[in-house]
Amino acid sequence: MKYASYYESYYKMVKKIDKIKCYQQLPSIIEIRKAIPINSVIRNIIKLQRKAIKNILNGNDKRLLVIVGPCSIHDTTSALEYANKLKKLSKELEDQMLVVMRAYIEKPRTNIGWKGFLYDPFLDESNDLKYGIYISRKLMYDISIIGLPISNEILNPITSGFFEDLISWGAIGARTTESQIHREVVSGVSFPIGFKNGTDGNIEIAIDAIKTAENKHFHIGIDQTGRISIIKTKGNLNTHLILRGGNNGPNYYKNNINLYCQLMTRKGIKNKIMVDCSHSNSGKNPDNQERVLENIIEQRISGNKSLIGIMLESNINSGSQHLSNNLKYGVSITDGCLSWLETENLLRKTAIKMRKNITKL
Repeated sequence: MKYASYYESYYKMVKKIDKIKCYQQLPSIIEIRKAIPINSVIRNIIKLQRKAIKNILNGNDKRLLVIVGPCSIHDTTSALEYANKLKKLSKELEDQMLVVMRAYIEKPRTNIGWKGFLYDPFLDESNDLKYGIYISRKLMYDISIIGLPISNEILNPITSGFFEDLISWGAIGARTTESQIHREVVSGVSFPIGFKNGTDGNIEIAIDAIKTAENKHFHIGIDQTGRISIIKTKGNLNTHLILRGGNNGPNYYKNNINLYCQLMTRKGIKNKIMVDCSHSNSGKNPDNQERVLENIIEQRISGNKSLIGIMLESNINSGSQHLSNNLKYGVSITDGCLSWLETENLLRKTAIKMRKNITKL
């Protein structure tokens, strides 16, 4: 009775100070995967796509890995239109590039704002997360049917399980690279993944993250049925660095690359670097992405074999817009993007340049 009275008083106190408004149950990972399953054909295609990316990371494929697409997806119609255009272009460029579509459905926020299609698919702050999970997986499934490899940023380690079987390449963003749980989660995923340098430009946290993710771990997470579990991982050797600039500006120049390669060698990890042509590397001006890409190609032609890929933010139409009730079709509601026409011309021009210098690549 003594303890019963104590706990009754304790729970009354907690109820008064509890800041959680309510709990709403979500479907388990296995339930969502059963609702939108992938067959053996798609599963094998994704397996081959992952293998092709791993070959680039391991130096067995000299093509440029190109991660391209909307900064964030907010409309399935325009996303699928983009995917169909990109698939056609990727076939044309496949001798020089392995093209992967960005299918980002979560967005990290510096403070507040729209958190992504997964959280608010109706763009009205209704936050129908249950539908967001379903429609996000359905979109990724539809892109897989088109035949494009898919990329995604692992923002919430729990939600990533809903889509993990559909992803061929992933990223850990600048705000989460230092997170221990993200590093541990990466050590257990089956696809290649890149760690971005910090928002302040710190490279060492990303290099430490790569080193951490290469090793096996055990951590607390959820299994496919939704139960809290101990997860034991094997380690992920298919990781690499992503440069996205920092507070002091771009960090993709030759001197930067050479310095980072030396640091990676000292740390005992592979010198495999991707450059994000957006964010601080472009000064947050989407038009500057072309300049960044041109510089990377020149470095590759000059013999730099550490540069394995680039990231571009691109949409049907250029620029960005604020979230409203009157959205323009195919225009980003987060970071500004290149238009499809600009992207198509840029990648074609890049491929032509690479073909002319194929003996140097």
